Amino acid sequence: MKAFVLISLKECDEKNFLEELRKHSEVKHAYVLFGEWDIIAELEMTNAEDLGTFIMDNIRSKECVKLTSSLVVASQ
Repeated sequence: MKAFVLISLKECDEKNFLEELRKHSEVKHAYVLFGEWDIIAELEMTNAEDLGTFIMDNIRSKECVKLTSSLVVASQ
């Protein structure tokens, strides 16, 4: 399954966060944004449970993450 995760950061280095995020094989693409959200990441997962676990363990648990919003792709 494919999902996009919008990430809002507290004051931290977006480029360093992006580099760390891209190290995960589940992250297919990730970009720094202007506006309310700081990062968007495209994830490829096998199921919803794995998606939730990945987001909790590898994104939301980071000290500099303020907020996330997950968008699951319904069809392509």
